[in-house]
Amino acid sequence: MSSAVAATSPSWQALRKYVNICRASLVERLAYRGDFLLGTFLRFLPVLTTILLWSAVYEGKRDGKTIAGFTKEEMISYLLLIHISRMFSSMPGLASGIARDIRDGSLKKYLVQPLDMLCYLLAFRIAHKTAYIATSALPYALLFFLARENFVTCAGWAMLPVYLLTLILGFLIGFFFEAMIGLMGFWLLEVTSAIWILTTLNYFLSGQMFPLDLLALDYPTIHMILQWLPFKYVAYFPAMVFLGKISGPELVRELLLATAWLGVLSVGSRWLYAAGLRRYSAYGG
Repeated sequence: MSSAVAATSPSWQALRKYVNICRASLVERLAYRGDFLLGTFLRFLPVLTTILLWSAVYEGKRDGKTIAGFTKEEMISYLLLIHISRMFSSMPGLASGIARDIRDGSLKKYLVQPLDMLCYLLAFRIAHKTAYIATSALPYALLFFLARENFVTCAGWAMLPVYLLTLILGFLIGFFFEAMIGLMGFWLLEVTSAIWILTTLNYFLSGQMFPLDLLALDYPTIHMILQWLPFKYVAYFPAMVFLGKISGPELVRELLLATAWLGVLSVGSRWLYAAGLRRYSAYGG
């Protein structure tokens, strides 16, 4: 009797609804697996260029074998791991899609149907990432195989569960951050410039261009500020955990801070959505 009641409870029905959305989106995304595969191979070109650039930097360094505490092998490993982080945390088209739905009135489809926009988009992104990871696993495995001589796993494979946790946190933080940018469309007619500026800043501040430790050499104040902001959790933090450069009490503190930022961003996106709906008007068919 109790199981029958649980199966028909509103919370279970809502969860099953978004699971079905995720499943349908996954089938749709897998229909374009060839596009995913080709796009992944094309992304290898800038990766190889960056690795060659840093290799040249280390070869020309005469006063030591490390830069900001990174050996050549650790730097190359970091640059490779950043792309794994981005595989989870990047949200192409999310902010612009939300802003477009607000601007052209398509947002009303979430208001007339029993769908929550943020939950729907989250389920859609989970499907998107699942398809992307599945179709790009082979090309990335090839890339790591080719770079195996310079790849290090300082933390050991025993840290893999914690590393996976950091990737999931990065995915959720990246999602809600992008959602908040898109929700500015309730107040701004055109958010393309804001999206470009914030996305560019996120690329730099999250450590996707280079390890944030390099900033500590010449800009210690900026480095200290970035340690308390959420950007590093979408790229820098997972890579550093895998390399064993963040461990022990520091790792626990960083995980707690990442979880706190996830709570702030998720609540913030909910607040922006609710506040925006109070002033939203849509016309047309």
